[in-house]
Amino acid sequence: MVQLHKNLDKLKALDLDVDTYIISSDSPEEQEMLYNEIERVLGESLPIISDPDLNMIDHMGMKNGQVAHRGYGLLDENGNVVFQTKNDHWGEEIEQTLSEIKEEYQNMK
Repeated sequence: MVQLHKNLDKLKALDLDVDTYIISSDSPEEQEMLYNEIERVLGESLPIISDPDLNMIDHMGMKNGQVAHRGYGLLDENGNVVFQTKNDHWGEEIEQTLSEIKEEYQNMK
């Protein structure tokens, strides 16, 4: 959880004009437990979008059979996928992750 807190701080430090969400196929009840635990430990959390049918996950190109790939991506204001990256280790590689997000965001302008 400490690493997650540091990663959230680094993401905020990019100061991008975007909304940030966690998209998960977990049930709303499971997501609520995760949200509450993150908030309890860190004092804040991110909104979680419930996608049990993998519709948004598929739209993002992150569907892997009946589960989602781990990773991150960016949608424009019209819901078009700007980019997505499948990466189980995005949090461990946070500097590379943030660099890619920032570069793709700047390319949108």
